[in-house]
Order: sequence, then structure tokens, then C-alpha cells
Amino acid sequence: MATTMATTTATTTHYRSCTLCEAGCGVEVTVDGDRVVAVRGDEADEFSRGYICPKATALADLHDDPDRLRRPMIREGTRWREAPWDEALDLAAARLGEVRRTYGPHALGVYQGNPTAHNLGLLTYGQLLLRTLGTRNQYSATSLDQLPHMLAALLVFGNQLLMPVPDIDRTNLMVCIGANPLASNGSLMTAPDVRSRLKAIRDRGGKLIVVDPRRTETAERADRHLFLRPGTDAVLLLAMIATLFAEDRVQLGRHPASGLDELRAAAMAWPPERAAAITGVAAEDIRDLARTLAATPRAVLYGRIGVCTQEFGGLAAWLVYAINALTGHLDEVGGLMFTTPAVDPLPLADRLGFDGGFRRWRSRVSGKPEFGGELPMTAFAEEIEVGGRDQIRALITSAGNPVLSAPGGPRLEKALAGLDFMVSIDMYLNETTRFAHVILPPTSPLERSHYDLALNAFAVRNVARYSPPLFERPADARHDWEICLGLWTRLGPMRRLGPAKRLVEKALHKLGPEAILDAALRLGPHRLSMKKLRAATHGLDLGALEPRFPKRLATADKKLHLAPAEYLADLPRLERKWATWAAPGGGGLVMIGRRHLRSNNSWMHNSARLVKGPTRCTLLIHPTDAAARGLADGATARVSTRAGAIELPVELTDAMMPGVVSVPHGWGHHRAGARLSVAAAHAGASVNDINDPAVIDELSGTSVLSGQSVEVARA
Repeated sequence: MATTMATTTATTTHYRSCTLCEAGCGVEVTVDGDRVVAVRGDEADEFSRGYICPKATALADLHDDPDRLRRPMIREGTRWREAPWDEALDLAAARLGEVRRTYGPHALGVYQGNPTAHNLGLLTYGQLLLRTLGTRNQYSATSLDQLPHMLAALLVFGNQLLMPVPDIDRTNLMVCIGANPLASNGSLMTAPDVRSRLKAIRDRGGKLIVVDPRRTETAERADRHLFLRPGTDAVLLLAMIATLFAEDRVQLGRHPASGLDELRAAAMAWPPERAAAITGVAAEDIRDLARTLAATPRAVLYGRIGVCTQEFGGLAAWLVYAINALTGHLDEVGGLMFTTPAVDPLPLADRLGFDGGFRRWRSRVSGKPEFGGELPMTAFAEEIEVGGRDQIRALITSAGNPVLSAPGGPRLEKALAGLDFMVSIDMYLNETTRFAHVILPPTSPLERSHYDLALNAFAVRNVARYSPPLFERPADARHDWEICLGLWTRLGPMRRLGPAKRLVEKALHKLGPEAILDAALRLGPHRLSMKKLRAATHGLDLGALEPRFPKRLATADKKLHLAPAEYLADLPRLERKWATWAAPGGGGLVMIGRRHLRSNNSWMHNSARLVKGPTRCTLLIHPTDAAARGLADGATARVSTRAGAIELPVELTDAMMPGVVSVPHGWGHHRAGARLSVAAAHAGASVNDINDPAVIDELSGTSVLSGQSVEVARA
């Protein structure tokens, strides 16, 4: 149990990390017996200093949710029944194994959702199962979110996990493009209380500039906001680089680099005047952005999900890194820096199956490129639908809901319904797991231990904190890692040991994820141990970020690769796209997504306290665009693409760039068969019902979630 810090009457107070988003804030949880009575910020936490966002209270909601599954479920036709663990695990392994033996290893597909990154058990024992099945049909939320950044890290720095983060606490200029940290709490930038951190930049005389098609919550508090036409980020960034070269402002500093001449030649084809007509950002504003970044000693350009999820996301992610390097802000204090986490993720990732690589093979149906051992979600549905050798016939999903999170939701629903067998490791019967034949529900976040094995690698300060289970798991419950271990010993190589596999399972069960964590901590740069972490109730502050080049570079020549061939080869596609550019938008509309502080993808909408209040699944549209379509505030609009149509309430706002509309992701809880009572009462509409899965970034295969053309009319 967690250390008891205070006892009054029957209540006890426990301290741990919140596991519900990337910020990883420290929380103080007051418990009365087996009931949570309060969740507050931990004032003594070494990183978050008492801050929490509204989501933290949902730790109690998830734990107590009557819709949360607590025992395995087996579907028989249209009916579900509870089953003992051994029966459910034996059935799952037998049917999955049957498919593998009959059709080969690639007939088994795997999908891992976003919560994997917040789960110590899934990042250790989970990968022992999910990454050792010998299938090329591996999928995850990576290609719906961050793949272009990981690809750039691989090609520029030599390893897909070497993604630098803004040194937000020491910078004097932060330029955000395609990022809204006040809603996301960071994102590839673990930074509790982003609001205070951004305010501190301005308090010390610095500036915050936001470039975005919407005047976001972050933009509202910025010194400057520039509207940018969706999908044109790469053009803007190339024009900024052209300015740096044209005005002799390039300053690489101490970092050896290759490709400088090739990058100069590529950028000079995109002068600011040309870019202005495409991006909607004035030529002088483009020059000013480049000049300001180059002239400010401590400055950083931060690009996030809006950069990744567009038609040229691969190019844009690369160019963000390139600009930080060209302005002397890469691996420098106040710039874009690499972390020194207590657990070095690079060697650990190799051992857990997260191997780096790109285009080593392609998907069977449409030839989408592999990355890091996974295929992009843009190939997922077709690999289930299209018959032939290596067609996906059985599927394991873990902590994910791709029916709502991936483009082409209705198509994916039909595909999942046709699988021979499906197993889901999930605590809910949701829009995706309703197609499973077996659901294996893990314990709640408060019943399991936690350490930010992945997210500490992207923290703006080097920290470490371990959270023991707050509640002891019930005897008839299983942790995620125990479920994966049970499947692995039945399905993986251990099955060949016969009766001895039970002994192996018992030995591995006795070790648990903490044994792996302890070994990784001892081998890490700070030489910690589980004993030290357990003793540090409020976490350990391991210091500010430090320059790590050239030792940290993983390229063979220990140089920055500023112009990888893969990006240079993709530039003609960008040229073709905008060569005939005339009227901006052509009079039509394009759609972007958005985040909200009280939401996290699709899986937190069953918390009544988080979804209460005004409807948040709305169409944001500029008044001028609305008037042209006869739409009034509060009216119902029909938003359509060639993939389908949805209806949702209209919200007029001049925060939207004219010609651009916004629909949030993660909603659409109206599907029959799911058991999410609160979410169903606040169903909303799924933007991925109309996001066309055929629209992709051809370089990386990433789904385009920002910048698809839409039609909007009165419903």
C-alpha cells in the first residue's frame, strides 16, 4: 500500500501519480475504506507542485464505474456471460492459436491503444506477448498521432525514440505550431501545469507565439497568434528556412551536421511571398518568425499533433527539427533538448520489441510502409477485409478503441464483425470491444502500480516517481500484465513446454514489472533502484535537462542528418500539390480536430463529472462561413465528406480561421452493443465517421486528421 501520510477518523491519504494523460501530475487521494472521497493535487510533488487538471478526479470515477468490467466476458452469439479466468484465457489462446496454425502468423493482428504509454505492465509484460507473436500485422495509435515525429527522430537523430522536448522552464521564446498545450497538458512534452509554465515565460520577459488555424486556448494567452491554413505547415517552415539562408542567419553551433547544402537548395524554392499565398500567413510575418527565432538566445519551435496529422506531416515534423537546429536551439538550454530519464528507453525498447526501422516491408493490400515494426492504421481495415494469404482473421486489441479513434469508423465496424475471432484486453465493453469474442478486463488504475516508463523520456525536467497500488486487487481480478503473461504462456513459445509452462508463468509472475523496472533503474544514468523510489513518496527531482550531443546521437557518423533522402524525395509531391494554387480553399471548407482539457480521446466520456455542462461535441465555424450556409448558433449542421456524414450543433466563433471548421475527436457513443451508460447519454458524433481513410500522408502512411475537405449545410 502507499505510504499513509495522515489519518483522521476512518480516512487515509495516499500519494501517487495520475495516469490519465501525459502530464503525470502528483495526486493526493483520500480514501475511506475502499471508497475514494477526494482527489487533490500533491503539493509536495517534485514536478507538478500541487497542480492537477479536471481529469484527475476521474481516477475515482474509473475505479467505481459500474460499467467497468471486473470479470472476463465471453460472447456467445449476441449474448455475453461472465467466465472464470482460466476458461477465458484458455479459450482465447486456443482460438488464436488455431488461426495461426491454419493461416500463418500474419493472420493474427494486434492493435495497441494510447493508454499503453501510461501503463507499466503493458510496456513490459504486455510487449512480451504483443511483440513476440511473429506477425507483421502490428498496429497502434502511433500512426494516428505521433509517427511523423518518430520518423524524423529516426532519420535525423538515428533512433525513433530520440524526440527532443522544449526546455519550457528556461526558454525566452516559444513558438507553438499545431499544438495546444493548455488543452493537451503537453503531448510529447510532459509538463504539469503548462499554464503556469507558459505564464512564466512572459513573466521573465519572454514571448509565446502560436501558429494555428484556430485561436486556441493557448493562443488566447499568447503574445501573438497567426492563422495558418490547415495542411500548409511544411510550406510555412520551408519559407522560414529560406529566410534563414537568404539572410545568413543559419547558426548550427557546435553540432556536426550533414545535408546543409541540400536543405538550402530545397528551401530556396519556397520564398515567403510564394508561401504567403498558400499558407495565409503574410510574407513579412514568415520572415519575422524566422528572424525572431534566430535572434533570441533561448528559443524553441514546438510542433505537435497538428503538425503530424496532415497530408505533409512527415515533411513538417522533419522541418520543425531542422529549424531548431539551424537557429542554434537544438540541444541547447532553453531550446529543444533531449532528456536524461532514470530509465534509458533506447536499450529497453530494443529488448521489448520496439525496433527502429522504416519501409522494411509494406502492407499486403495497398503497400503502406512499415515503421518501427508496425503498419499504419490507414491499412488496418483493408487488411481485414481483403482475402488472400496473410489476411487478418483474428485480432488482439489492448487498451484501444479504433472504431472511434481511426478514420473510417463505419468501415472498420464492418471489418471487425467479419473476423474469425477477436480478443480484447480492456476494462470496458466499448464501441470496438463489442465485436470481441472474449474480453479480458484489467484492474483499475488505482489497483495497480505505476511508473512513467515511456513519458518520463519526454519530460521537461528529469524526474522519477513510483506509485504502489492504492487498493489491493480483488482475488478474482487480474492486472494487464498478468493477463498478457497468461496469454503468452498459452500462446507463445512457452506453450511448447507443456506442464512446465505453468512453472515458468509462476516464476515470471513472481518477478512482475517491478523487477524489470528495478534492473532498468540500476542500469540507468542516475543509478536508482526501486528501494530509493519507494522511499521517495513525492518523487525524485533528477535535475534540469542538459545538452547531450554528440554522445546521444544514434546516427552512425554521429552527425545530424539535416536532409535525409526520404524527405528530399517527398518534396516533389509538395510541389505538385501547390503548383496550381489559385483561390485559397476554392470557396470550400476544410476540417480540423481539437482537444479539450476535460477529455482524453474516447475513453473518459463515461465519467459524469467530466462530460457534464455545455455540449462539447460541436462544429466550430466562423460567422461568415456560417452565414453563407444559413447556419445560426445552436442550429444543427450536417458535415459530410465522400466517406459519410454526421450531424452536430453549430457553435459560431471568430476563433476559427475563415474557411476552416473544427470537430473534436473521440465522440460518437451512439453505437448499439456498447455498455457505456454515461457516454451514451452524451454521445456526440464521431469525426472519424467522415474522415476519409484514403487521405493519408503518403510518405509515412499517417492518417490525415487535419485538413480534409468537407461540406457543411443545414441538417
